[in-house]
Amino acid sequence: MKSSTQNHPKEQRVKYIRALERFLNSCMGTLKIEHFSLTLFEKRVEKSLKVLNKVEKVRLDSTYTSLLEAYVATVIKILQDEHMSNEMKHKTLLKEANMVEKERYQGSYKKSKHAKSDFEDGY
Repeated sequence: MKSSTQNHPKEQRVKYIRALERFLNSCMGTLKIEHFSLTLFEKRVEKSLKVLNKVEKVRLDSTYTSLLEAYVATVIKILQDEHMSNEMKHKTLLKEANMVEKERYQGSYKKSKHAKSDFEDGY
């Protein structure tokens, strides 16, 4: 029997993905506020990064999870860029976050509008 301190690889993977998604959701919530404040955003990112750094990194294969990791790196890079204006940072971060969200829901089920006309059984 495994000890409780040693996690199963699937558990580690799920924890890592959930931490990445929490980071994204925290960023999205702050970015969508009507009166965006970069200092508030930086505080949220700092707090989310602490949680993310506690979780062990795991190799991820899907496009969505790779984009989540890339988004974390992008946020850090943009916040460290002193040449970019606050408004530009806001627009860029929001655009990147929306692209990650779009990828997440890309494979969602889409119902056919004309299901009866698509069905042909040969009779």
